[in-house]
Amino acid sequence: MSSVPIVQTEVSNLRLVHRGKVRDVYEVSSEEFLLVATDRVSAFDCIMPNPIPGKGVILTQLSTFWFDLLPAAKPNHLITSDFAEMPDVVREHPELRGRSALVRRTEVFPVECVVRGYLEGSGLKDYLATGKICGHVLPEGLEQCDMLPEPIFTPATKAAKGHDENISENEARAILGDEVFEELKSRSISLYAEASKYARDRGIIIADTKFEFGRDPAGNILLIDEILTPDSSRFWPADEYEPGRAQASFDKQFLREYLETLDWDKTPPAPELPDHIIKRTAERYATAFNLLTGFDSK
Repeated sequence: MSSVPIVQTEVSNLRLVHRGKVRDVYEVSSEEFLLVATDRVSAFDCIMPNPIPGKGVILTQLSTFWFDLLPAAKPNHLITSDFAEMPDVVREHPELRGRSALVRRTEVFPVECVVRGYLEGSGLKDYLATGKICGHVLPEGLEQCDMLPEPIFTPATKAAKGHDENISENEARAILGDEVFEELKSRSISLYAEASKYARDRGIIIADTKFEFGRDPAGNILLIDEILTPDSSRFWPADEYEPGRAQASFDKQFLREYLETLDWDKTPPAPELPDHIIKRTAERYATAFNLLTGFDSK
């Protein structure tokens, strides 16, 4: 893996459709997009001034791994992430190797499909305030990071800017319609169950995660974007798990906790990150990749 971080891409002869917090999206054809995962990192909805070297490659390759491994991950939007199979216009840019995915174009459903197996984050805040998460009534007396009686589907609205907002299943159903809602909920729960079992056997607890889906021109519902990465999930080391407190993590929670120690109001511009925070964040991403795939991210 290259140690030279990629902060922003410019792909000649392809139209830039969107530059997100992490991904640059290009139009390859009327039916295909190119997703390029940069090494940008965001926290509290702000892009940090410093990249995390190698992060984009890990996100792309880990998503590819899951797309191929999990039965519930099919059908999905991935055509290929093999650089040798990319169109010529992409292979003219060797810096995109490993961090690019050629995908089918879809109309994205405007709901984040979040599944929670443990009590943490915004779910914990909702539970402490109401005893519920997105309308799910939970047992009394649960502690931070407790395992829930069963995984729950807790949708959220997709926000172009700012925080996504948790909504109830009924609200999601009103947005999506009954048939689409049931399919997205069922597939999300199945994905979480399959991935959680696999990850737990390899020393990682997936506390929660989020999925996105879209509809292709033929009307098929496809799993899209990244899946089950340290950017879209909470990954905890299973051998250190202890409810009642915050957990060590393999995701960017480590970065968030560092930022919480600063005198920063969580609005742009974000503060410069010291070298040791960049290095340790990169190490956490790499460790998660290595444990889950059995491959060395280097």
